[in-house]
Amino acid sequence: MSNKQFVVIGLGRFGTSVAKTLYSLGHDVLVIDKDEELIQEISDSVTHAVQMDSTDENALRTLGIRNFDVAVITIGSNIQASVMTTLLVKELGVKYIICKGASDLHAKVLYKIGADRVIQPEKDMGVRVAHNLVSSNILDYIELSSDYSIIEIEAPKEWHNMSLRELNLRSRYGINVMAIKKDEDVNISPSPDETIDGNDILVAIGSAEDLTKLEDFVIKKS
Repeated sequence: MSNKQFVVIGLGRFGTSVAKTLYSLGHDVLVIDKDEELIQEISDSVTHAVQMDSTDENALRTLGIRNFDVAVITIGSNIQASVMTTLLVKELGVKYIICKGASDLHAKVLYKIGADRVIQPEKDMGVRVAHNLVSSNILDYIELSSDYSIIEIEAPKEWHNMSLRELNLRSRYGINVMAIKKDEDVNISPSPDETIDGNDILVAIGSAEDLTKLEDFVIKKS
């Protein structure tokens, strides 16, 4: 993944977590919040931190918002500010806008005014918790869209000492392995000859239907 420029607007728990994670993955991250204290707290964990009102069009323009690849707007509680900020960021030309929605109605409004994706953390978390409860091998489950998701699983015993080529997960389950975690090391885009060891964790992407097939297999084996 090439280095991208992100602007994260709103430093609640969700926004702070997103900003710090993106920065730790090597991306440029600008954060904006009205609260001076929150800006001070995060300033060492991101590229730039600016205290300002995100509904101020001139201030946003001065920051060169239009040059950012992605805007993540995580103002959940103040719906008016969330909608206004989304409108302004869209008008100023940010290519891709992800918003946090407080409710289905809020999400609907955000999509109408140009958000590319709306995340409802409480709802999304419910999906993830349900998947985690079903199988101890399934460590995480993230819905990217209604069609595609990412799953993080412990490699079942049957896969140990086999290469990705031998496992042929794409034709068997329709999934692509994006990364393999071996203890502290993460191998992004592993080669087909990569062998699966005992404690490996696989990060895979696939359609909801294909991942369900994989989950069924993993649950039977766990």
